[in-house]
Amino acid sequence: MRLWDKDRIETETKLKDEYGLKNSRELWRMQTILRKIRREARRLLSSKGADPEARAARLIKRVKTFLIKKPEVTLDDILSLQTRDILERRLQTIVVRKHMAKTAKMARQYITHGHIQIESQVSSAPSYLVSFEEEHQVAWNGKPLYSTTAPAQPAAEAAAEKPEKAAHAKAQEKPVEKAEPVAAQ
Repeated sequence: MRLWDKDRIETETKLKDEYGLKNSRELWRMQTILRKIRREARRLLSSKGADPEARAARLIKRVKTFLIKKPEVTLDDILSLQTRDILERRLQTIVVRKHMAKTAKMARQYITHGHIQIESQVSSAPSYLVSFEEEHQVAWNGKPLYSTTAPAQPAAEAAAEKPEKAAHAKAQEKPVEKAEPVAAQ
């Protein structure tokens, strides 16, 4: 790897900004996980190693848990995975996609401060890879800090509040004394 490769740096910067990564090391970790998965798929295609059928079944099961959500997964599907596919499975990205935060950086802060839970277990790692079974269990830990919609207020309550507020405001006002015109003498 060339240290100062302009194209690589620009690509990594775009991914870091898009997914709210803290530094390049987080991106490189995800790339390493993906590289290992793809390397194992290439080895299985070339039939190297002992018991390739069992290893292929374990690899496909792992990929179906985290990366590919379709019933029939082949080794070619595994080889076609990209870095974006694994970045989409991070807890930080899931929180943004579920509209629990406006931005990836906001989601990262919520997670590190312990406001997000998975299956009633608080998670403080934004890089946690969420499985497809856990995805619907990502929720707030306690009271939601951010909501995409304002809480609905029934029309009857809103109408009842308005006259009370108006009466309260009138009571608070000081009476204004009008100056009487002085009669000319």
